[in-house]
Amino acid sequence: MNHITSTERLNLREFTHDDAKFVIALLNSEGWIKYIGERNVKTEEDAKAYLSNGIMKGYVEKGYGFYLVELKEDKTPIGMCGLIKRDSLPHTDIGFAFLPEFEGKGYAFEAATATMILARERFKLNTILAITLPSNERCITLLEKIGLRKIDIYLEPSTSEELLLFANS
Repeated sequence: MNHITSTERLNLREFTHDDAKFVIALLNSEGWIKYIGERNVKTEEDAKAYLSNGIMKGYVEKGYGFYLVELKEDKTPIGMCGLIKRDSLPHTDIGFAFLPEFEGKGYAFEAATATMILARERFKLNTILAITLPSNERCITLLEKIGLRKIDIYLEPSTSEELLLFANS
């Protein structure tokens, strides 16, 4: 397992196929489906394909991606946070999602702050974007807390859904 960084309470590491059960739980959680969307990942095979064709591909192609966020004390996986370079955006964006039982405890802020430091210091990315639904108030609050500001409306190419576009510069 490739350790990426740590915070006071968390470790961020690259996903492996051993994380398939966690991926199923996260991608089928209420918040994921409501704010990110259905990914039809229902089996371990689906989860392994999702990891191989998406998340793990980013590590190879870009050198970064989404990381599993786990509690330092017992290695319990609680969410994901990381960076993605979408073809439809001019710069890399940050994203995060946590299991419902770990929301509201400051973990997302801790992981997102560490990810912003990684983006700047390790990956030399000066501009970081984020996209979110206008109704996702908790996400908007967190993006502002880590230094991003709303700059525009972004139309999701695949769905034409209106999202808010944030940037740090």
